Amino acid sequence: MPKITLKKIAAILGISPATVSKALKDYPDISNDTKIKVKALAESLNYKPNSFAQSLRNQESKIIGLIIPKIVHHFFSNIINGVIDAASNKGYLVITLQSHESYEQEKDQINSLIEKNVDGILISLSDHTVNYKHINAIIEKGVPVVLYDRTSKLVNCSKVIINDRKAGYEATKYLIETGCRKIAHIRGPLKPQTTIDRFMGYKNALKEHDLPYDKNLVFETEHLSFEDGFEVAEEIAKHRHDIDGVFSTTDLLATGVMVKLQQKGIKVPDDISIMGFSNWFLTKITTPTLSTIDQPGYEMGRKTFDLLYDELCQIKNGESVSHEVVEIATRVVPRNSTKFIES
Repeated sequence: MPKITLKKIAAILGISPATVSKALKDYPDISNDTKIKVKALAESLNYKPNSFAQSLRNQESKIIGLIIPKIVHHFFSNIINGVIDAASNKGYLVITLQSHESYEQEKDQINSLIEKNVDGILISLSDHTVNYKHINAIIEKGVPVVLYDRTSKLVNCSKVIINDRKAGYEATKYLIETGCRKIAHIRGPLKPQTTIDRFMGYKNALKEHDLPYDKNLVFETEHLSFEDGFEVAEEIAKHRHDIDGVFSTTDLLATGVMVKLQQKGIKVPDDISIMGFSNWFLTKITTPTLSTIDQPGYEMGRKTFDLLYDELCQIKNGESVSHEVVEIATRVVPRNSTKFIES
């Protein structure tokens, strides 16, 4: 079946394509009678506007790029959902790419998105991104960028973050308030900044509650995986019998620790309390259920797109672009892997 165009509708009605276009857009200089006829015929013929041509005329593609470090994380899948829902409400298509925590892939993916003529890019930096020339270069060319979750002060753009230091503090504080006195912390390498801040929050909570910081209670893992949690739990079970609390920088790590400790006959939370971070879906189905910090990915995704959309509107209207840093609130979610605070 041949594609229905403005020219085809115009030919059937004996009017100009310009009149058809104006009628479909409710221009005031077109009579109501003509509008009714044009719209009725367009509907009966299942006419669809040429969005590509409209984009060319408007000098916009209505496509944005979204780069995430790892799609396997439940947090980042929520980010994707939030971005897509917010973008689709404004008529935007989202191209989602995964950097696999690689600086080189991140650079290549940004270049690919620019070649696709995206209107803007949303990025959470990879663990191995150590310089930001590739991001600053596209910002200088006029392509709006919003960083989320993993960000850098060396990039001048809008950002959506949580207060990782505060969240780490609150997680550790909750363990202290439920009676823990020897609290281990499990984290990845001190990159990116989120890892550093959660670690600093842990240290601050110990200091403010007059508990000594012991570097031997800090365990560094490479992949933040369930398997890494298993390995740390083996170390705790063998050599750290006095540990009565664990704050893990991810839920997956915390789950690995909890499962392995229970296999070793160590009761959770009677012998040791465990706190995760992110509030993945699995935290509700572990045995016992896992206490954690809620990191609202869906809300972060929506807000990240909203900031980009605001900048696109400012550019379209010839206004100066203003950057914002938006902080999304976190909260402790107490479950059965920690003792409850007595009221």
